[in-house]
Amino acid sequence: MLRGKVRRGQGRDHGAGDPLDAAQERRVRAVLALGGVPQTDLPDGVQQVRLRLLERAASGHEAPRDVSAWAAVVASNLAMDWHRAKRRQERLGERLAALHEPAHPSGEETSLLSLAVARGLDELPAAQRQVVVLRFFADLPVRDIAEELGIPEGTVKSRLHTAVRALRDRLHEDEVV
Repeated sequence: MLRGKVRRGQGRDHGAGDPLDAAQERRVRAVLALGGVPQTDLPDGVQQVRLRLLERAASGHEAPRDVSAWAAVVASNLAMDWHRAKRRQERLGERLAALHEPAHPSGEETSLLSLAVARGLDELPAAQRQVVVLRFFADLPVRDIAEELGIPEGTVKSRLHTAVRALRDRLHEDEVV
């Protein structure tokens, strides 16, 4: 889904002009993956973050105070966009083919806990999932999340509290913990 947004023929540039260092790229990949973007679309997501950083510089905007935090938030937003596009595509497919939802993948490939956490994350509202991924998987402090998302710190804390409680309840329902 992200692939269509990246210009064709644009190669990976890890030279001096690359706006993301290796650690930032790993963080962006992790945020995208934890946000539900499939492995096949991760390189395109990383390229989108690079492109947005380059476009920001080209338009004369000041560089982000913390490029790593900025890149993590952009990656989180891309993951949310990917989910929105996926939902639109699924609804269209349902209308056109009148098919029922595909079956959930079996838990044979992953541990029961990982599967339960992943399902729990999928069930969270997008805003809650975003702050959970940024806080616990991108390891951003509440203050940075609030600043990057343009919301009060109390809102971030509230979303985190609600999301963690929902995830905990999900794990107890599934009898994982």
